[in-house]
Amino acid sequence: MADDGIETAKAVASDKTDKKSGKTDGDILDQVRKRMRLATTAYSSSREAELDDLRFYAGSPDNQWQWPDDVLNTRGATQGDTLNARPCLTINKLPQHVHQVTNDQRQNRPAGKVIPVDDKADIEVAEILDGMVRHIEYISDADVAYDTACENQVTYGEGYFRILTDYIDEESFNQDIKIGRIRNSFSVYMDPLIQDPCGSDAEWVIVTSMMSEDDFEREYPDATPVKTLQDQGVGDEDFAEWMDGNSVTIAEYFYIEHVSKTLNLYQDGSSAIDGSQEADTYKSIGLKPIKTRKTSIRQVKWVKTNGYEILDRKDWPGKWIPIIRVIGNEFEIEGEIHISGLIRNAKDPQRMYNYWASQEAEMLALAPKAPFIGYGGQFEGYERQWKTANVNNWPYLEVNESVTDGQGNPLPLPQRAQSVQASSGILQAKLGASDDIKSTMGQYDASLGAAGNEKSGKAILAREKQADTGTYHYVDNLARAIRYGTRQIIDLIPKIYDTKRIARIIGLDGETDQILIDPGMQQPVAEQRDIMTNQMIGKIYNPGIGRYDVCVTTGPSYMTKRQETSEAMVQLSQGGGNPQAELLMKYFAIKNMDFPEAQEFANSFKKLLPPGILDEGENPQQQQSQQQIQQLTQMVQQLSQAVEQEKQSTDRMKVENDHFRADIEAYRAETERMTALAPAIGPNEIQQMVIKTVSELLQTPSLEQEEPRLLEQNEMHMQGMPQSMPPGMPPQGM
Repeated sequence: MADDGIETAKAVASDKTDKKSGKTDGDILDQVRKRMRLATTAYSSSREAELDDLRFYAGSPDNQWQWPDDVLNTRGATQGDTLNARPCLTINKLPQHVHQVTNDQRQNRPAGKVIPVDDKADIEVAEILDGMVRHIEYISDADVAYDTACENQVTYGEGYFRILTDYIDEESFNQDIKIGRIRNSFSVYMDPLIQDPCGSDAEWVIVTSMMSEDDFEREYPDATPVKTLQDQGVGDEDFAEWMDGNSVTIAEYFYIEHVSKTLNLYQDGSSAIDGSQEADTYKSIGLKPIKTRKTSIRQVKWVKTNGYEILDRKDWPGKWIPIIRVIGNEFEIEGEIHISGLIRNAKDPQRMYNYWASQEAEMLALAPKAPFIGYGGQFEGYERQWKTANVNNWPYLEVNESVTDGQGNPLPLPQRAQSVQASSGILQAKLGASDDIKSTMGQYDASLGAAGNEKSGKAILAREKQADTGTYHYVDNLARAIRYGTRQIIDLIPKIYDTKRIARIIGLDGETDQILIDPGMQQPVAEQRDIMTNQMIGKIYNPGIGRYDVCVTTGPSYMTKRQETSEAMVQLSQGGGNPQAELLMKYFAIKNMDFPEAQEFANSFKKLLPPGILDEGENPQQQQSQQQIQQLTQMVQQLSQAVEQEKQSTDRMKVENDHFRADIEAYRAETERMTALAPAIGPNEIQQMVIKTVSELLQTPSLEQEEPRLLEQNEMHMQGMPQSMPPGMPPQGM
């Protein structure tokens, strides 16, 4: 008796154990198969209906998927007898309604916008992250992934896209983030217990794909061969689901492991997980936490398996499973999940339309051709012309005039019988079925381009907007999914771009640029300066500092906005009554146009604008005038200082002269007093008084000695003043 396939797989994998989680490979394989069965059971009923919706949407006259099998059996040919076969026309009106929603999404693509959250985040870094996301979308052809998910979502109710990482090239260790397309939504089995429509709370996701025997053995040469797998799985129904002839099912299994950790809060307001590098640093300097709590850390695991053994494994760096769900309509009825799109409720009206169109064709096809009615003998001699009147375009038809009514009077000319007309009931039924298709899809004539009673453009746009409201939830759900996907990319960027490197960004206008990323930097933005001149030559960014979130915007692309801006500027430049404003509007209109050499034309037209109207800063003449004004201001300040110093010197000389004159007057008075006292005092007293007076005169500087010193100081002040006039100043005396 052959070994059970699952038991054999357990034996093969029992010696391999995940050191972090303690799970063996056998445990993981058991979990994959168990969860695969759970998802298949949970989604089986809904996915059968979704698959039927997809087939019905793809119905055509060749495959007749829009006709039930039992109806086809009664209307088709029986045993090669086609005489009794009835027409089964397929006039598929559904793609137009689906494309009305999906093409509107393509014209108004949702886009994530990064916004800073905490005080460590920087607005400039948020703009850089926006540019990095746009570059990731560009190199990934993300529009294909988004459009495929939207097409599936609108058609049958669910679409998916994914986030990937890959090396830049074969000779590099640097990785890039990419957005991947998932064409077959039925290959994704997501945790059925999720509550978030995008699947952000999913605990596990399985993505399957089929691989041929040759491809499998080439890509995984060390794995068990397909023939051996088939032998091991004999009699095992669970394992047989993974095998299909010479092909094997490969499953990517994402799952979340929750690790319990202790979170520490420190005095400076920072926090760190116990055991991390930050916590060890605080511990080494003797800083103890002021508060602790238990927290659960999410670790995303990835395993690739064929159901029998694990082919590859790794830890996913992000904190969410990188599979993004785009949902249409979702219901939970008695514990079962039911998902639908735009096609589900329009199937019966479409069947009725096909039936009534077929009934109309059948009725008209079986009706005889309208014959000519006349009296016997009227066609004698002209039988050939009248017999071929339905197939040949005869210029005239004649009758035998010899045939009369018995009294010699000619008979009335032959007339064609009235042709069979389509039944008014069938026509009404067709119109009713067509209207039912519109009403079940929430789309009416205005949104489909049909003419209405509205005359003004504003009224037409309002009616179209009102009609689009019935399907707006599809676009809104896609916008949620893109926001969630962008949030995952922002979470991955600091972890994938983990070395100092050059990264590309794309602006809103589509222009590309390069930035320098340094994850080891301690601030989010730093200036990069030249060593010799100390001039700023660029900036360095660290996207790992601070927290950022994502909001979503939906609207026309930048090119569409640019065209609308150009048209608005052209209208504003006509008949405004203000020549300067008209010239300005024409300049901006040309600047936003895309014809060849438009920018060169705009630069030439810019020279016609009045000076200063663009407020782009000072021109060279204005800069030269400003420099002259600054030089004159400095000269006036220096002259004012010299005049003030001269004034102070003059005042000091005046004071000193006054003191000198006062001393002279005092000496003169003393002399006169001595002269008056001379007769009364002796010679010795007079001699002492003279000696004292002369001594005081010798200690006081004379006016002649003081004046040269003051003049010398004034000359020094004048020499310190500027010797040349600023450019443009007239010389003195002019």
